[in-house]
Order: sequence, then C-alpha cells, then structure tokens
Amino acid sequence: MLEKVDLKKSLSKEEYKAMIGPLQERLGELQRWAKQRDIPVLIVFAGWEAAGKGTLINDLIQALDPRGFDVHTGGDEKEEAAHRPYFWRFWIRTPRKGRITIFDRSWYAPVLSRLAKQEEKEVHLHELFKDALSFEQQLADAGTLVIKFFLHISKREQKERMEKLEKNPATAWRVKTDDWKQNLHYEKYQTAVEEMLRQTDTEHAPWTIVEAHDRRFAAAKIAGNVVQRLERVVRAKAEEMKAAETKRSEPALAKVFTSSVLSDVDLTRDLSEAEYQERLKKSQKRLRELEYICYSERLPVVIAFEGWDAAGKGGCIRRLTENMDPRGYSVIPVAAPTEEERAQHYLWRFWRQMPKAGHIAIFDRTWYGRVLVERVEGFCQPADWRRAYREINEMEEQWSEYGAVLAKFWLHIDQAEQKQRFEARMAAPEKQWKITEEDWRNREKWTEYEEAVNEMFFRTSTIHAPWTIVEANSKLHARIKVIETVITAIEKKLQNNGK
Repeated sequence: MLEKVDLKKSLSKEEYKAMIGPLQERLGELQRWAKQRDIPVLIVFAGWEAAGKGTLINDLIQALDPRGFDVHTGGDEKEEAAHRPYFWRFWIRTPRKGRITIFDRSWYAPVLSRLAKQEEKEVHLHELFKDALSFEQQLADAGTLVIKFFLHISKREQKERMEKLEKNPATAWRVKTDDWKQNLHYEKYQTAVEEMLRQTDTEHAPWTIVEAHDRRFAAAKIAGNVVQRLERVVRAKAEEMKAAETKRSEPALAKVFTSSVLSDVDLTRDLSEAEYQERLKKSQKRLRELEYICYSERLPVVIAFEGWDAAGKGGCIRRLTENMDPRGYSVIPVAAPTEEERAQHYLWRFWRQMPKAGHIAIFDRTWYGRVLVERVEGFCQPADWRRAYREINEMEEQWSEYGAVLAKFWLHIDQAEQKQRFEARMAAPEKQWKITEEDWRNREKWTEYEEAVNEMFFRTSTIHAPWTIVEANSKLHARIKVIETVITAIEKKLQNNGK
C-alpha cells in the first residue's frame, strides 16, 4: 500500500500560490457554515516522526478563525489520563457542535508502536482497533465529521530530517531515542502502519495518505481534502434540515417484548428493623474496608442508579456512603443536560465523570436517560435511542476492560407504592421539594416507561455490566441489597485480579 505512494509529488511556489489562496478562502467560509449548522469537526494528523505534522497543522489553521478551533496533542500520558480508560483523554476533547478539534497524533500512536515492537498479542490489538472504530463510529453517528490524515515520508527522508533537527540546538530536543528506533526498524513499522490503515479505514472515517516530502504539495492536499469533506457534510446537513421540515412523524413502534421482566419481580421482600440494622452495620464496615483496598489497588468503581421516581435512590446512596471516606468517592446527580452538554455527544458528560483508578463514582441517574426519558418523552429521534444501546454497551465494555467495577441498579416499586410516597411527600413540608408536577405527569406514562425499561434490560444487561433489579417497596430491603451487591461486585473483581 505505502510502497505504491508516489513521494516525488511536489508543487512549485507559483502552483502552490494559485491553489492555496482559493482553498483557504473556501475553508474559512466552510468553517462559518459548519458553525451555523452546528457541525462538529474532528481532524486527526498521524504519520511518521519528523513527517511535519506540526508544520502542516499550522499551515491548515491559517485559513481558520482561531476562535473556532482547538489543537491538542494526542497520547497525553499525564496522571489524569494515565489513571483512566485510554479513550477518556480523547472523549473529553471531542469538539462541541460548530467547532473544530485538531489532534497532533491520535489514538493510533501507541497501537503502531506496539504492533511494530510486537508487544501485544493479536487478540489485544484487535481490541484496541475495535475501541478506536467504536469511538469514531459513535462520533460520526452523532454528526461529527471525522477526517484522518497519515503523513507519509520515506526512511531516507525521515533520517535526513532528524539529523537536521539534531544539528540545531533549538530543535535537537524534538528528536527522541524512540524516533531513531522507528527509523532503524522502518520496514517493521511500515507493516504495522499498513495493518492499521486497512483495519481502520471506514466510510465514515476514511484515511487520506498525504505525500509529505514536499511541504507545499502536502499542505495543498490537506486543505483540499478538508474543503471537499466539509462541502459534502454541509450539503448533507442542509438536505437533512430541509427533509426534516416535511418529514411525517414515524409510526408507533410495535412492542418488542411479549412479557415483562418487571412483572416477575417480587415486591413483597422485606426486612425487620433488627435484621436491617445488623446487616447495615456489617456491610457498611466491609464497604469502608473495600474502599481503601480499591484505592491501594487502583481499582475504579462505577455505581449507577436508575429507577422509578420516589423509588428510594437517594436513601440508598446515603446508606451506601454513610461510613465511607468522602475523599474516595463522588456522587454525581444527573439532571437534564446543560447548554454545554447539549453541544456535545450525549456520552461526553459521562466520560468526563469516569473516576480515576482507585476512586468510586456514584451516579444518581445515568447515561440510560437516552433510552428511557429521552425515548419516552421524544427528546431524541427513534434512530438515536435505538443506536444508543450499542453505544452504551461499547462504553461500558471499555470501562470494564480497563478494570473498572460496574454495578447498575434499577430500583423497582409498584404504582400504588409510588402514589403513597408522593402523597407522603406532599404532606410533609420538609419533603415537598422532592415532588414536582412532572413526577405526577410521568405516572401517566408508566406503561411506556415500563416497556422502555424492559427493553433496556434486554439490550444492556451484559456479562461485564449486568443490571441488578432491586425490590424497593421495602426501603430497608433495597438499601441492604444495594450495599451487599456492591460489596460482592468489588470482591469478585479483586478475586479475579488475584487480590
């Protein structure tokens, strides 16, 4: 593949000036159009060391309004990134609607190194590619334009450039030992590059190989490709908006399930006060011990709560954290997305809250809002929430593969119990803030929510992130079941890790 690339391609100064001027003018115009149409753009620069990534990025951004783009260096290995799943560092830097994000290097950098050095087993490399493809697919499905460039130079050209950099005291620091290793083993790295290009070249995020011996030719090709891709997506967005104005509402979906998981839940389960107090004291003590072990073993824990309104999520969270060290956990209440969050992929705000290794994150409501409230209330299109099952499973799988404990709870009560709790809140002045008109209104859609919950269980209860349904008509039973389930999940992970 790369051997067939003609690296002799070049442009004269006159040819370059004739091409780059109109391209830059058009690029600036398209940036403004993308902003007006809320199109996020992600541009990736990968390639050989000394191929000129920094220089060519600088050439590209000359045509852009600096208020509308960000440039990041990929592969950040600072502590914050090193203690979280690999793609966390990229998720938190994805472009918001209408902005452009440019990565100097990318999520592929360590993959290439490991491929070339044969440090990873084939199955592990497959997982790395799978995660990269998932990341790009999710962004593209949500409307992000993903543009990927691989800057290609020959072994001889790379060596000459690095020698030149080393001779200059001002640039010598840029050449690292690993860069020379790459040049020494260029052929092995080239095989790895070709494997990467083959496995990750997709319709929604294709690779463009840039012949980078001649800076002028490379800069013009990059600008031309960005213009071409932007024009295509801007046209598609305009057609999509026009079609949406005349599109008829979709017919109601036929029910997928003939039976309900929730209908089989035994809500009569209960505990006596004496048994509750005994088990609560014992489990809270064990949980505090496990919190310290998780910290020492750098084990991240994610605890997710969903359930009916007034099912007792807050009470469970209070008993869960009552005896824990507050420095080791955080409780994250999830409400309707803010303006900043709406400008991002819906999973962005949850990736940001992923706990670093050794810490515990407790979510009061979660990313499952996409397939629950957003589905039932029509806050997103059917195609969006249907796609979300796959996207959520992929995110949780990445977290699990990183080593995180994932405990997901659905707190289940029946309609009669919910009504009783609503009325009790209304009657108690100190609890009236807990009840809203929306809570009463949601009761009218109980059947629709129940159908959504059952499908959620079916599609997202996986080996690495199973759902636990908590019988919550009895608050005492619910609190103990939650704490003991968290303990079991952590102990199982520690046992699997040989601890």
